[in-house]
Amino acid sequence: MLNIFTLANGRLFQEEIESLEELSRFQPVWVDLEAPTPEEKRWIKQYYDLSIPEDAMDEDIEESARFYEEDNGDLHIRSDFLIAGDDEPRTVRVAFILNLMNQSLKSHGVLFSIHDEDVPVFRLLRLRARRAPGLIEDAKEVLLKLFDADAEYSADTLEGIYDELEKVSRQVLAGEVTDTLAGEALEAIALQEDLNGRIRRNVMDTRRAVSFMMRSRMLSASQFEEARQILRDIESLDSHTAFLFDKINFLMDATVGFININQNKIIKIFSVASVALLPPTLVASLYGMNLQFPELQFLGRASYPYVLVVMAASALVPMWYFRKRGWLR
Repeated sequence: MLNIFTLANGRLFQEEIESLEELSRFQPVWVDLEAPTPEEKRWIKQYYDLSIPEDAMDEDIEESARFYEEDNGDLHIRSDFLIAGDDEPRTVRVAFILNLMNQSLKSHGVLFSIHDEDVPVFRLLRLRARRAPGLIEDAKEVLLKLFDADAEYSADTLEGIYDELEKVSRQVLAGEVTDTLAGEALEAIALQEDLNGRIRRNVMDTRRAVSFMMRSRMLSASQFEEARQILRDIESLDSHTAFLFDKINFLMDATVGFININQNKIIKIFSVASVALLPPTLVASLYGMNLQFPELQFLGRASYPYVLVVMAASALVPMWYFRKRGWLR
């Protein structure tokens, strides 16, 4: 899908392009390529004289090649954006290309973004730019607002993680924790830990991208101050992710502790049962020897019930003692 965004009266308007002829009708400030086809890439190259690198969205690209400037003035920024939906959380690599120096090219002053799937941050910026006039001034502002929205999206996701951990905390610390409940709690904690780690990595990547924009001296004074504010917001997110990691570790230890307690209860029951059965075993072993016992000869036929009663009493007395001491709870 090839979408272009134009500025009119301070608002951002979106147009979906389906042919090269339609592309030539607009003067966009932002061209967004979502899972572009080879034909759409050809349109971009033919009209804007912009070549999209083959490895633009590769995940295993070298770190040193994620932020660089070409000889013709094209700035290349490759950044990751978080998708924290109900399904598996993941990050999406987005490649940005921005030409601010070569005015002979039609791509001058136009931001190009290439990615494989739709990103929530992009939807958020499009919504805000349509409703808030004056939010976007140029292509640099688009890129800066995307990183700003990315930091805000990460902050909202961190709040969601805290809410989920609070639910788990109430379940784990409210009372007796069964093995089933403990398993569900561990699964929820592991999911939030993975999401928290992805957010920490995402904000680190955003910090690097914003720092590159500041070092390249491409920003105006007001934009530079906005970039500094984004970095300050990211610093606060770092401390919050560290706090959530501590909370996650605490809940993980508490849940594992309850699992150990449940296992110890089972082991205690087996231990008490084995100790309680030792006296009957001793009685059975004693009277099972091939000897002449006077009391058995005296009782005659009642010797068998006598032995059974002695065995039962020898088992019940320890059980009564253990129950009195509270060891069977």
